[in-house]
Amino acid sequence: MQNKSLLLGQVLCLAALGGVTAAQAAPTAYVPSGQCAGYARLAITAPKGWCVGLVADARDGLRMPRRLLEVAPGRFWITDMGNWEPRRGRLLELRTSGQPGTAGRVTVLAEGLDRPHGLAKGPDGRIYIGEAGSLWRTPVGAKVERDNLLMGLPDQGAHPLKEIVFGPEGQLYVNMGSATDACRNPQGQQPMSCPELEGDKPRAAVYEARLSATGALQSFKPFAVGLRNSLGLVALPGGRVWQAENSVDYNDPKAPAEELNLLQSGSHHGWPYCVTDAKGRSVVAKGYEGRARCDAAPYKAPAMAWPAHVAPLQLLAPPASPNSPWAGKLLAVWHGYRAEGHRIVAWRLDAKGHPQGAREDLLSDWDEHPGLRPRGTPAGATVDSQGRLWVVEDRNRTVLVVAPEN
Repeated sequence: MQNKSLLLGQVLCLAALGGVTAAQAAPTAYVPSGQCAGYARLAITAPKGWCVGLVADARDGLRMPRRLLEVAPGRFWITDMGNWEPRRGRLLELRTSGQPGTAGRVTVLAEGLDRPHGLAKGPDGRIYIGEAGSLWRTPVGAKVERDNLLMGLPDQGAHPLKEIVFGPEGQLYVNMGSATDACRNPQGQQPMSCPELEGDKPRAAVYEARLSATGALQSFKPFAVGLRNSLGLVALPGGRVWQAENSVDYNDPKAPAEELNLLQSGSHHGWPYCVTDAKGRSVVAKGYEGRARCDAAPYKAPAMAWPAHVAPLQLLAPPASPNSPWAGKLLAVWHGYRAEGHRIVAWRLDAKGHPQGAREDLLSDWDEHPGLRPRGTPAGATVDSQGRLWVVEDRNRTVLVVAPEN
């Protein structure tokens, strides 16, 4: 549901190659109080003993950041979409020294990108970037050296963004979101055999790319289908690939549930014929009553039902580290604007890599409070080499750090 809570138009800032000019940037709506890890402290609830600091914002030229990744200590790369129009995106580098608005902290590595979203470090040490219609990589250096890996990917329709994640054996998983919300054609019809799922290049799928030892593309084919929009993906040891499903848009504020799915090679997860109710049961989607059955094969039921419209935009499973509130857990970034959204949540992972127990809210109390903070719009997160959690907000145009208080 990436399109549920994002504004289609974004205020643009002026950009210059090698740096960002933000003279016309809107100021942050946060009102800081005190310090957190050397940054202005924000009133967002974090785990006990941890705090949230404002690292960068619109004054640094951020327009619509969606992912960030530490490429070296104190050095982060950011995919910034700019807005939802093609070719307004950039790849940015953030140097974390200094306060927001400090000259030279954010520089432009590449511009004119087409809705860049996915960002991952490959086993070869290069950084992989997913644009709407392509996937490419570059070594970490003083400048970008673009090496195209996948070109001509579908970039039209409701869900063009490409999430990318590497598996423990070097597999690369790529989101190929559906072109429509519920497979409704221009005449308002919903075919029982959805055309988007047909052929050897279906949409509403997660694809798997296999690379050689030298990084050459060996194969690229569908891995799992029936997935409306997989902006949350994480691959764990043992072949466990978890997907966070942004479900069909209903006007009902409590339906359908968002989903956590365990993907398997060849699995079908029901879109557009099936959705999930609040109890985690697969039920027939609106428009397919009497034509689909969702309580049996071939459709695979979700592993977990999440509140409706929370809009999960990322999954991550940070590596083990001492005294970390997120190590050994599955984290989900919930972007949605409704009451259950705008937070980062987690579940403990058991020895088999399955989430267990009650949900934990890692970042919460992120609703709008005039004179204190805007409503949170978390879009992506990462954990750095020190075990701190970093977060980007797309509409609020910020980079935040969650760090120990002392």
